[in-house]
Amino acid sequence: MSAAGRLVPTARTAEWFRAPARGWLAAVSILWLAVAGSPALAVEVRFVRVAEGVYAHIGDTGGRSYDNEGLNANIGMVVTPEGVVLIDSGASFQSARQIHQAVRQVTNQPVRWVINTGGQDHRWLGNGYFRAQGAQTISHVRARADMLARGGDQIAVLREVLKERADATVPTLPERFIESDDAQLVLGGVRLELRHRGGGHTPGDMMVWLPDRNMMFTGDVVYTDRMLGVIPVSNTRAWLATFQVIESLRPATIVPGHGSITTVAGAQASTRDYLVALRGYMKKAVDSGVDVSAASAAFNALPESARFMRLRHGPDLMPGNASWTYIEVERE
Repeated sequence: MSAAGRLVPTARTAEWFRAPARGWLAAVSILWLAVAGSPALAVEVRFVRVAEGVYAHIGDTGGRSYDNEGLNANIGMVVTPEGVVLIDSGASFQSARQIHQAVRQVTNQPVRWVINTGGQDHRWLGNGYFRAQGAQTISHVRARADMLARGGDQIAVLREVLKERADATVPTLPERFIESDDAQLVLGGVRLELRHRGGGHTPGDMMVWLPDRNMMFTGDVVYTDRMLGVIPVSNTRAWLATFQVIESLRPATIVPGHGSITTVAGAQASTRDYLVALRGYMKKAVDSGVDVSAASAAFNALPESARFMRLRHGPDLMPGNASWTYIEVERE
């Protein structure tokens, strides 16, 4: 690895990046690709104004596909007098370039900083493009090991779907790692507060709070419209601890990691309530000696689970969410 943090594709690492994904990483990645549903239109990155100087691209809520170029997540942008702060860099070199083109439709300011809100592919695999443009890339230190562990598998699976649209994409670690749970950055004269509580969907999940705008980019801590995903690297207990930061700060506007812009109440209904119900039920199942398969099936069949099942991809993702949460609670 170079001093700048780029994973240099030596003979050994090049083979690692080309190798097909294996084990549970492959299985989970394939499941996330399988929930694509009907084919999406060709991806169009477009930033809409959320607050003064703050914009968001609301991504496709389907799965990763060739047409959406793996960019099925929301991206944020803060325009400052000294340059643009980008919240997440996209799923590939090509989608990052399209994000940059969309930035230019709003401002002539250069992208100077990119904050990765976690270790999921669409949060950081566009780093290489923006690093080449001279931007500084930033994430929480807890994301580093996750990026190293899963970057090769993420690339392998994306190449299966994106084909030539994945060309030039190389996992590129951030240059700067935030080590504290609460950090304040002043970028271009704009104050951004970064909040981390042990992760959630991924270990490095970190939220970006703009106190002067009374709004927050949550990354994958909040999902609306679609079902969230509990995967092997998730930690639902930490996820709920992270969510408590949202409830404490009470932002007027929340840009979630996936789905429509929302409020605290909307985030509670689509994300917190599901995690609370899921953890509570799995804890009772573990304590009662109910096995994981029976517990998963029983939770998904509960009448009160019906509203979560109605979220997009609910029927596909809820069984796995229940199983991984059961395993997590059992280990606690």
